[in-house]
Amino acid sequence: MRSESGPKRPVTLDDVARAAGVSQPTASRVLNGSARKVAESYRERVLEAARALGYTPNLPAQAMARGTSRTIALVTSLISDPYFGALAAEILKQAEAVGLHVSIAVTERRADRELDLVRELRGQQPRAIILAGSGSVDPPSEQPLVDELRRYEETGGRVVLISRSDLPFDTVDFDNHEGARQLARELAGIGYRRCLVLGSDTPLLSMRRRVEGFVHGLADAGVAGARVRHPQFSWVGARDVVLGLSNDELRDLQLVFAVTDDMALGALAGLRERGLRIPEDIGVAGFDDITTLRDVVPALTTVHVALDAVAEEAVYRATTPDPEPTRRTVPAYPVVRASTPRLLS
Repeated sequence: MRSESGPKRPVTLDDVARAAGVSQPTASRVLNGSARKVAESYRERVLEAARALGYTPNLPAQAMARGTSRTIALVTSLISDPYFGALAAEILKQAEAVGLHVSIAVTERRADRELDLVRELRGQQPRAIILAGSGSVDPPSEQPLVDELRRYEETGGRVVLISRSDLPFDTVDFDNHEGARQLARELAGIGYRRCLVLGSDTPLLSMRRRVEGFVHGLADAGVAGARVRHPQFSWVGARDVVLGLSNDELRDLQLVFAVTDDMALGALAGLRERGLRIPEDIGVAGFDDITTLRDVVPALTTVHVALDAVAEEAVYRATTPDPEPTRRTVPAYPVVRASTPRLLS
């Protein structure tokens, strides 16, 4: 005989209907978001019965029945990075505004893991898959990933990319090259000439575009010969590069530009460890305008990326059928703050 303390059977929709004294279709309309109207008295009885019994909808079963679900799957490179954390928060906010939920999966910038995650998600049938993360400069063959995403689309799903251009699907991007170019031109215009650019040791296309954009912006302003280093793509990596500079190299610099705010803050920490004052002795600038910059002193010059607009556009595309893949580029623009004051001529 089964023990009374053993696992209990899950509460079903039929259980709720019986407890509420209504038909199963009526209970389903109340709990599964049907567009058909239900009398308020019945609705209250169903909701009360569901609460009392501890009923929760079987979301995978609903997805199979409807051919879709109320979930958007966000596949992101990292979640610990301030930029990706802020982007994920904005997507959650935009999805909630249209009555959808978001599940998050992290690839850790591994192409094999990204492919495995998409395969798993295809079986879960989310309403859309949003892939957020930069493509590589020399990417491996993406055909297996494209094939998986095409199969997913064939079942009615939507695919949206954020900040990557290596796959043939709807894309929401921001102009990494132009944002960095405009920042360099503005900084050159207020006197900065001798610059160190901190790129990335990872082959990320967006980071390369930021480096190239900044160097081109300096050239537009008549400044040639910017020094470029490619440290570990992190706060620690940027700090370590600064700590490794010779005293002569440091004395010759007027500005350190890093391709992310996180790296800029690492560079700033390294400069302070070397005994330099910011901005009296040297200027610092970054890219992304992450929200944690509100607590940084002096306020950091950066390139603002409107993540709310990026997220809104991505969720809109994820929930709006469109047979032709299109690209929307959200502008990125420089914000000059106290970390880069005008230099005396």
